[in-house]
Amino acid sequence: MDKLGWIILVLITGALLPIQAGLNTKMGKVVANPFWASFISFAVGMVALLVFILLTKQKMNAGSLAEVPKMYWLAGVLGAFYITVMIFAFPRIGAALTFSLLIAGQLSVSLLLDHYQVLVQQQQSINIYRILGLLLIIAGVIVIRKF
Repeated sequence: MDKLGWIILVLITGALLPIQAGLNTKMGKVVANPFWASFISFAVGMVALLVFILLTKQKMNAGSLAEVPKMYWLAGVLGAFYITVMIFAFPRIGAALTFSLLIAGQLSVSLLLDHYQVLVQQQQSINIYRILGLLLIIAGVIVIRKF
């Protein structure tokens, strides 16, 4: 897939996140427990990925699992934290504020990861344009919060 294809796919994925948060929030209300809703979301996702993996015959070097640094396993915990926080925040502060704050947080840390080449393959220095982009996102959060 070319760069434009990836840009479109990421944009679509971002557009689906508020829908996911809304559905998970509704699930939390139906089962009367946001933590169970988060668990169910992960379980359904795990089954969906397993079906995809089996149908497309994806390969994995199972022997390499022992070599995975312990810190990398934290990704699953972070995913569970994200889903659970969204279930709590979404109905309390609304979709727009929830996701504008989420984007501001993502961009802030992403700029640092790129600049210091942590967890990324290519180093991208922080520059005035990237800082300006972050400030515009933060300004957007403020505007959304005020109005």
